[in-house]
Amino acid sequence: MIKKQVKKLSCIVSGVAAVLVDRIIPDSASQPKADASYFVFFLYLFLGIYFALYIASLFQKTISKKLEEDGPLIAGGVLILNGINIVCSKLALLPILFFPSLDRVFGVFVNDRVLILECILSSGKLLIIGYAIGALLGFATGLLLGFHKKAAYWINPVTKIIGPIPATSWSPLVLSLFSTSYQAAVFMIALSVWFPITVMTSSGIQNVQQTYFEVADTLGSGRLYKVFRVGVPAAMPSIFLGFFYATTGSFVTLVTAEMFGCKSGIGWYLNWQKSMMLYANVYAGLIILAVLCNLIIKILFWLKDSILIWQKGVIKW
Repeated sequence: MIKKQVKKLSCIVSGVAAVLVDRIIPDSASQPKADASYFVFFLYLFLGIYFALYIASLFQKTISKKLEEDGPLIAGGVLILNGINIVCSKLALLPILFFPSLDRVFGVFVNDRVLILECILSSGKLLIIGYAIGALLGFATGLLLGFHKKAAYWINPVTKIIGPIPATSWSPLVLSLFSTSYQAAVFMIALSVWFPITVMTSSGIQNVQQTYFEVADTLGSGRLYKVFRVGVPAAMPSIFLGFFYATTGSFVTLVTAEMFGCKSGIGWYLNWQKSMMLYANVYAGLIILAVLCNLIIKILFWLKDSILIWQKGVIKW
């Protein structure tokens, strides 16, 4: 019982320690001052939310179990932020140009909130279009490779040659083929998504036990039924794995693609702030990318658990 409470309270202890360090130890004189103590405001917000969850955990077992599992991990994250605050803000042990204070980094989310929101919406639109095109083409190609031997004979070599080449490597050719940089960015994102989904879909279908199809034939099933009611459901674990690989690859391509002539987006924002030597803004943009990527992956996990509920407890990713 005591061990469980220690795990749940570790975040509060870590957060309070970070607040005390920030308030007691003065900032280095060489570190430029921020407009306000944004890092402490973040800590206060974090402590308020976590304390409310802790009170709720006294009445809800689900919340209590979640805090017991994730409490030490979150506390470790706050401890890392505390260490960064000491090294960069309090002692200024690293070059201040490249390692700004956390107050300046967190201040970007307040001062540039309108521009950041516009960039998120622009990147989201570009990512959705490119991802949707690449996913549809990848799924269709994977089905063709998995079910049609003659098509696989001709398409497999092309897939093996084009697929492993990073999508961003095609930028010189793509920029000359498409009329706008936006179209080129969509193509590169679609290409980065197409390959992993194609490979994992075809691999999953080829690994489906032949007995499943034989039983379907015995019951008089048609070809489309065997494809979409037997092969695809059985290959779903591999297909979802392809979507996970495609998500991480699409974010890498997104940032690079937006640097080629795009006038908005997170990648454009990072490139612009880097050219202006505003590294606090660069770190803020990287944090946004990490949050968005993790959010999409969580949504994919939720979809996987909902669709593959029959595999709960059998396959763990």
